[in-house]
Amino acid sequence: MMSEVAASVRYMTEPGDVPPEVLDRLRPVCLGLPEAYEEPAWVGIRWRVRKRTFAHVLTVDPDHHRVYARAAATGEPICVLTFRSPGDDIDGLVASGHPFFKASWGADVIGMVVDDGIDWDEVAELLTESYCVLAPKRLAAHVAGPRGGATPGPAR
Repeated sequence: MMSEVAASVRYMTEPGDVPPEVLDRLRPVCLGLPEAYEEPAWVGIRWRVRKRTFAHVLTVDPDHHRVYARAAATGEPICVLTFRSPGDDIDGLVASGHPFFKASWGADVIGMVVDDGIDWDEVAELLTESYCVLAPKRLAAHVAGPRGGATPGPAR
């Protein structure tokens, strides 16, 4: 039986279209970050802070997106999310294997195959980290998490 994401990817109408259920999971995370905004990318959708892309999602068509297909080691259409990762985390993500892969562009760019086995909590953490890698320190300081400066305070 074909998975929901795989079925959505198979029936996309334009190269790079992203299944709506994937966008529904990514938007709240990305747009919840300070000054983050969404825009169409050259293909797919990207989220940016101050003109810096911290997340990009697209459906890879191996005939049109050879660099992505080669990096993700696929000959079939798949949904891919790319993001930035701090240098000390890159090797660990790549070594863990599927769904992660090292993109051949940008020293700190990691790719992730978006399929039914995806851990959306982990995706939220990775995208928050990606944002903190690229955001000005003043904005990153408002983000709770391992790389952001804010930490939860005592309840009032």
